[in-house]
Amino acid sequence: MANYDVIVVGAGNGGLCAATTCAKAGYSVLLLEKHNLPGGCATSFVRGRFEFEPSLHELCDESTNERMRSMNQIYADLGVKETFLREEMLYRVIAKGPNGYDHRIKATKEGFIESMEEAAPGCRQQMETLFELNYLFDAAQIYMDDCGGVSGMNPVTLLTKYGDFIRAAGNSIDKLLDALGMSEKAKSLTNTYWGYLGDPPRDLNAMHFISLLAAYVEGRPSMPYDRSHGMSLAILKVFQECGGEIWYNSPVTEFLYDDSGAAIGVVANGEAIYSKKIISNIIPNNVMNLSNSKFVKKAMRKLANARTLGMSIQTVYLGLDCSMEELGVDDYSVFVMGDPDANVQYDRRKDMGLYIVNCLNKTIPDASPDGTCMLFFTIPSFDGDFPADLKPQDYKKYKNALAEKYIRDYEELLGIDIRSHIEEISVATPVTFARYLSTPNGSIYGYMSQGWDNVVNRVVFKDLENKVKNMKFCGGHSLRGDGYPSAFITGEQMANETIAELKEGK
Repeated sequence: MANYDVIVVGAGNGGLCAATTCAKAGYSVLLLEKHNLPGGCATSFVRGRFEFEPSLHELCDESTNERMRSMNQIYADLGVKETFLREEMLYRVIAKGPNGYDHRIKATKEGFIESMEEAAPGCRQQMETLFELNYLFDAAQIYMDDCGGVSGMNPVTLLTKYGDFIRAAGNSIDKLLDALGMSEKAKSLTNTYWGYLGDPPRDLNAMHFISLLAAYVEGRPSMPYDRSHGMSLAILKVFQECGGEIWYNSPVTEFLYDDSGAAIGVVANGEAIYSKKIISNIIPNNVMNLSNSKFVKKAMRKLANARTLGMSIQTVYLGLDCSMEELGVDDYSVFVMGDPDANVQYDRRKDMGLYIVNCLNKTIPDASPDGTCMLFFTIPSFDGDFPADLKPQDYKKYKNALAEKYIRDYEELLGIDIRSHIEEISVATPVTFARYLSTPNGSIYGYMSQGWDNVVNRVVFKDLENKVKNMKFCGGHSLRGDGYPSAFITGEQMANETIAELKEGK
C-alpha cells in the first residue's frame, strides 16, 4: 500500500507546478498522469516534418507589479530553466464590415498607447487611465492578500482607498469603457483579446480583462523556444530532481474518502494509493463523478452545476512547404473579426465572428525546417456550438469543410495562396479536446468567468468554495480562470497552502 504526503492528479501546468513546489519543500509527492506525456494542453504533436502547438498562442508571463507573482518568478524560484522569445507587436487586427479596419497594435505601454491613438484618435488619455486602473487593481489585490482574506479586510479602506477597484471589479469591461467615454472604434480595438478569456465584453469582468491586457502590453507576448512540451519537460525535470515521482498512463478512476468525508487517496491502475493531501488539476465536475456521491457536499455540486463551462476551440494546424516570406505573411498573431463589435463577434461566432491565425515562425524562425512555415487557426467554440447530431461517419467531412472555410477566407483577406502549399494538415474540434483532456464539452478554459462567478469573487470567497477536507484545486478551472500563467500561479498557491497545512499538522 503506497503512502505519500501529497498526491497531485493531472500533470497539466497547474499540476506540474503544484507537484514541483511540494517536492522542492521536501515532501513525498506522487504525480498521476493519464497520458504518456506531461503537460495537458502544454504539449506538442508531430505531423511529418512539423511540430505543432495544440493550444498555446503566446504567454503573458510578466506581472505589472513587483509583488504580484508571475510565471517567470515561479520558474526562477523553482529553478526551472526555459528560454522565452518575445514579440514587439501585440497583434494585427482585421475587422470586416462597413466600419471595418486593419491595424497593427504594438507592445509596451508606450507602443500600445501610440498605436491605439493612431488607430482611434483621441483615445490616449483613456488608455492611460486603463493602465492607472490596473496599477490600482494590483495594489488592491496585494491589500487583500495581506489581509488574509475577507475577514481581515477593512470595508472603509476598500471603499476609500480602493473605491475604483470596487466599482470596476463588479462591472463588465463594456460598462467600464463606456464610463470612460471611449469611442466605438477604441472600444473595439481594446476588446480584441476577449477571446483569450472566453467571455464577451458585456459579461467579461473589467478587472480580469485589464489585468490580462496590461500583462501582454507591458510584458510583451512571448513564446517558449522549446515550445509547450519543452516547458513541461523543464519543470518535470526539477520535480524529479527533488525526489518527485510521476506515473504515466495512470488515470485516476476513484477518489477515496474516510467516514468524515476527508479525502485520503485515489485509485489508479487498480491500486489504492493514500496521501495526507490531494491537489487536483482536473475539473471539479470530474472529481465529483469519480467520488462516492455520499462524500460530495451538496454545496460543491450546486456550485459546479451553477457555473457555465468555459470555451473550447476548433483548430486548424498547417505545415506549409514555403517560408512565411514566400507565403506573404509578416505577422505572428492576426485577429480576424466578422464585425468590429466584440459582442457581435461572440453572437455570430458560428459564422466566422472571430478567428485567430498565428505564424510561429515569426517569433521562432527555426520552429519548422528551412523553407517551410506553420500556420495555426483558432476558432472559439462554446457550449452548444458543435453540432450535437453530427454522425461519426460525417466527422471527417465536417473537419475538412471547417478547414476549407477558414483557409479560403484568410487567403482572400490577405491575398495569399495557402492551399497549394499545404504539406501537412490536422484539424481538432471540441471532440478532440474532450477526448484528450476528459473535460465536459472539451472545455479548455474550465468555467467561464462572468457575472457572480468572476475572478474577483472567486479570489475573495475562495475559502467558501469546494470545501473538501485535504483536497485543493488548481489549473484553468480554479481561482484565476484560464491561461498558462494562471495555471502556474494557482498551482503554486495551492501547493503553498498545502505545505502550510502539512507543517501545522492539519
